[in-house]
Amino acid sequence: MVKQYIGKLKERTQLLVCSGNHDLDSRDQTGEKVSRWILDARNYRVPCDGDSFFFSGTLFTICPWWDGPTVRSNINALLAEDAKKRLKRWIWVHHAPPARSPTSWDGTSYRGDVELEQWIGDYSPDAVLCGHVHQSPFRAGGSWVDRIGSTWVFNAGRQYGRPPTHIILDSAHETALWFSEAGNQFVRLDQTPIRVQDLTEVPAWLKVTVLERDPSRG
Repeated sequence: MVKQYIGKLKERTQLLVCSGNHDLDSRDQTGEKVSRWILDARNYRVPCDGDSFFFSGTLFTICPWWDGPTVRSNINALLAEDAKKRLKRWIWVHHAPPARSPTSWDGTSYRGDVELEQWIGDYSPDAVLCGHVHQSPFRAGGSWVDRIGSTWVFNAGRQYGRPPTHIILDSAHETALWFSEAGNQFVRLDQTPIRVQDLTEVPAWLKVTVLERDPSRG
């Protein structure tokens, strides 16, 4: 099933993946839990954990899920090296959202990553794409978007049903759009402070041209 989805997505766009806490399937030489299987994505020319690449002038850095000091140190080294490469935009993919952010609020507590919060302070990427805390956009006090300094943080959240929650970053119009069954919203990326607004009309450039059979249905 994983190969099937990777193949279909690759036909249409540049795909990248990073591991999360449910992807840890083995241990490294230090005994830390790591995700080995997700590295198979490279066999399909899909960037994954520990990779960095340029796409349309934007540098993407893909961070693995870390379970101890070894992988955490590797991420720090990866970010330090990629900081020397950044040209225009720099975007990170990191499964967990930062600590003390509405994107990590589950309705009762913040479930984010303190180290990520520190790394954002150190390197100031343009954006961080994350997930992990599924409830954040749907809880009072939570959100699908945050800004830490000059860095935008996005967590689409999770819902049951189709299509899944998702965020579209429109760099041409400096806009981020969030789509969910709870409603659709957007923010302007060239304005501060953050002002989340209801999306009442889908942009003209965004439309479905082909409806295909869902491969999960056999």
